[in-house]
Amino acid sequence: MGVVETNQFHRGLKIEYEGEIWEIIEYRHSKVAQRSAVMKTKIRNVATGAVQEKNFRSGDSFKVPDVERKNMQFLYKDDIGFHFMDLDSYEQYSLSPEQVGEDSSFLKEQQEVTVLYYNNDPMGIELPTAVELEITETEPGVKGDTVTGGTKPATLESGAVIQVPLFIDKGDQIRVDTRTGEYLDRVKKK
Repeated sequence: MGVVETNQFHRGLKIEYEGEIWEIIEYRHSKVAQRSAVMKTKIRNVATGAVQEKNFRSGDSFKVPDVERKNMQFLYKDDIGFHFMDLDSYEQYSLSPEQVGEDSSFLKEQQEVTVLYYNNDPMGIELPTAVELEITETEPGVKGDTVTGGTKPATLESGAVIQVPLFIDKGDQIRVDTRTGEYLDRVKKK
C-alpha cells in the first residue's frame, strides 16, 4: 500500500480517507493570504457513490489502497447496472451505476476497460486516457468554420455532451480525453 500527498492528487486517484475508499473527482490548489495552502477537492465514495467537497492541508498524506486490475470488455447497460466480461475467463460481472460513476459517460459497448478490485470486490473502472466516439447529434458545420474558431455542443454515442470545434459534423469520429471530458481531435476516416 503506497502513500500519496495532496500535491500528487489527480482525477481518478483512489485514496483511503476515514476508513473508506474515495476517488478524487476534482481538485484545485488554493492559498489565502497568511494561511497555509489548501487543496480543495470533490471526492466520491467508491462504495456508496456519495460525493463530498473536502479541503485538505498542503502536505497531508493518504494511503493508496492496493487495487487489483482486471482487463474486461464492457458488454451493455440495463436496469441492474453495467455488465462486463473478463477477457481471460469469459465470466460476466455487474457493477452498479455508483461504482462506475462519471466514467459511464464515455463507455460504449465492446470497449475494453480495466475493472478495479479491492479485497476481491469490484470498486470501479479505469478508462483509457482517450477514447474514440462518434458524434450522434450536433449543429451542422458551416463552410468557412475554421479549426481556430469557437465551439459548439455535441452529443456522443455514449450519451455524453461535450464542446467540439465548429467544423465537426454528425457522424464524425472524435477522440475524447476521459480525464477532462475535452475534445482532442477528429479521427481520420478509413
